Amino acid sequence: MARLGARVSQAGVRAVLFLHGTFLSSDLFGVQRLDEAGGLKRGYSRGIPGMEALLALMREGSNGLPALPGGKKPPLVENEATTALIDEQAGDAANFTRAYVELFQKALNRNGSRPIVCTRLLWSCEHHHLGRAQAAIRLLTRLRSLRAELQLGAGDRILVQAHGQAGLVLALVSNLLAPGQLSGRETMVQTLKGHLPAGDLEELDGLLSTGQVLNGAVLDVVTFGTPVRYGWDPSGIGKLLHIVNHRPMRSDGKQWLAKMELPQITMEMPIAWGGDYVQQLAVAGSDAVPASPAAQAANKALWELLEPYDGFERWLECARKSVRCANDGTCLLVDYKDSTGSTNARDHVYGHAAYTRLNAMLFNTTEIVSRFYAP
Repeated sequence: MARLGARVSQAGVRAVLFLHGTFLSSDLFGVQRLDEAGGLKRGYSRGIPGMEALLALMREGSNGLPALPGGKKPPLVENEATTALIDEQAGDAANFTRAYVELFQKALNRNGSRPIVCTRLLWSCEHHHLGRAQAAIRLLTRLRSLRAELQLGAGDRILVQAHGQAGLVLALVSNLLAPGQLSGRETMVQTLKGHLPAGDLEELDGLLSTGQVLNGAVLDVVTFGTPVRYGWDPSGIGKLLHIVNHRPMRSDGKQWLAKMELPQITMEMPIAWGGDYVQQLAVAGSDAVPASPAAQAANKALWELLEPYDGFERWLECARKSVRCANDGTCLLVDYKDSTGSTNARDHVYGHAAYTRLNAMLFNTTEIVSRFYAP
């Protein structure tokens, strides 16, 4: 790690941010929207062998994943009490713990020429378009503060490691940071008015239009187990790598795709046999549902912009495509060896927990450095 840290420092990386949510109480697979769109209310799943069993494995309350104590639910507020609670309840399963980040920082800075700041950020875990768009703006505000704090400029880099749907937040960030006047960016900013502090949003919008948010510094992004949904704009960021927990299971030779066969998947998924089922199944059409009518209206406006085709059939179509890799960036399919035969969902979070384990740190960092910062 010390050797890797020296290389990261030489490449100009001044800060590493770990962006994550939690599987606790967060409708991880987004079944609320599927139920609303037809899976439950209209019985669209009837007649498809194994579909009801699959939805039960995905649905909060029957998927075996625990809830946060005290009835705590998204939107989660990033503070010491919340992150400490998640560390206590989830450990290093799908969660960048304080211990992980502190160990990473200590190891990375052992031989570096200048200290690299390492910090973790908890996003709200609102698994819908509005929640992710709000998180993207908040992340840009945090990056802007970091830029000022470290006096970043041309030649400096920030590395963000994003787990799960936090990677979708970064996809939105890449589009917001893209140069030029973009109609999609203006639509998003207008939609978010009333859902974020107006002064901050207007000031950030001005900086986005002029390309001054990072003052010439470059944002490198690594995603872990991020579902393939939003498009990326590579012109808005530096380097981009997607890492996916994947075990080839198909018999048709297409080893780069996941396997989605009903009803077999309902027997494979409980032991995470094929890899990351959250990455595979939390695709377009799935989502949590915002609580208020105003938030639902804003969310609808954003899904018309970001994922105009919606509904249970759309989700089923995307899930059956079994795509592991986004079109943009480099994609690395990795067998994290987390299928041990356990049927306790908490042990593997359906293949979504492996990336943030302490024992995965060296492997992850080695892969990132070899693809981003090799001499």
